[in-house]
Amino acid sequence: MTDPDRAGRPGPLSGLLIADFSRVLAGPYCTMLLADLGADVIKVESPAGDDTRSWMPPVTDDGVSTYFLAINRNKRSVALDLKNDHDLALARELARRADVFVQNFKPGGLARYGLDYDSVSAVNPAVIYASISGFGSGGGKDLPGYDLMVQAMSGLMSLTGDPDGPPYRAGISAFDVIAGLHTTIAILAALNHRNETGEGQHLEASLMASAMSGMVNQTSAFAAAGVVPFRMGNSHPSLFPYEPLPTGDGELIVTAGNDAQFRKLCDVIGAPELPDDPMFATNPGRTANRDKLKPLLAEKLAARSAGEWFDVLIAAGVPCGPINTVDKGVEFAQKIGLDPIVTAGAGDRTRPSMRHPVTFSKTPASYPLAPPDLDEQGDEIRAWLATEEG
Repeated sequence: MTDPDRAGRPGPLSGLLIADFSRVLAGPYCTMLLADLGADVIKVESPAGDDTRSWMPPVTDDGVSTYFLAINRNKRSVALDLKNDHDLALARELARRADVFVQNFKPGGLARYGLDYDSVSAVNPAVIYASISGFGSGGGKDLPGYDLMVQAMSGLMSLTGDPDGPPYRAGISAFDVIAGLHTTIAILAALNHRNETGEGQHLEASLMASAMSGMVNQTSAFAAAGVVPFRMGNSHPSLFPYEPLPTGDGELIVTAGNDAQFRKLCDVIGAPELPDDPMFATNPGRTANRDKLKPLLAEKLAARSAGEWFDVLIAAGVPCGPINTVDKGVEFAQKIGLDPIVTAGAGDRTRPSMRHPVTFSKTPASYPLAPPDLDEQGDEIRAWLATEEG
């Protein structure tokens, strides 16, 4: 169903047409990951453009929002005003031709345009229609879908911050990203089902449902044992040591997650007797007695800098790491061969971008298109939609 001119893009999803009616983060992140793998993603924007085009700073030297650039490579942009009859007809035609339709309007918001699942599937029964919302299409359908709201209402913020301090949001829109990933998985599963049966279907993802799943051990603590987790700063409720520990010149993350790693840690720092103490011999004991154990470890770690300990502990097989700023994190990823920064686009239309997170031995991700300007490919897309599909 894809535009013939785009059907030859490399990747395992080549030939797949995705009508992307989503905006901001969860939906665009999902569709970008699919576009990296060869899908032809047509990004439908209002005449005002995706909200994140104006989310700044930071901006590039030519004044473009880095937020928008982060989640919109490998897409083509067309601006359509759904309140305009001609534009709406083109939007419906795109939906009719699409293999996948992704949207994050408020639940029910596209029904008045004839772009809801029932309307689209009536003319395109094989469509995979993915709806992303904040709180689902039931009792939470009227709540706005902002990540910060979900971080607060899910309980995540109650877990983030110092024990005696206020709750904090995560440093990223965590549930937008997780919901985007969950939607990507669901689309691929639904495509496999369609390949086997010919059937399309409606997928519904929400930030709140993703939060319930994505908080893993914390929500499980309540569901399985009735335990209500609480803020512990950088400490872990079930493991110790698994947090920053002070050294001679700053903190080092130490994650000795099992008894063997703890014994290696103690041997290296010069405290081989600690694992033989009944209070510290097993993880439950270490966790229950963390207030006694932590100063004993800190006393030994004070002998060297965080950088020196990192080298010797990693060499001994003890998981640990420095607390980097983002630039240092990118530099470290580069140092270990992950090559995190790629160039999206070609010629004079290129942008630096973060590499697709998965490597494929046979069908690698590619980055032929820089994130588009608003309506950059609008003329060609409108002309294609206005012609009879061959």
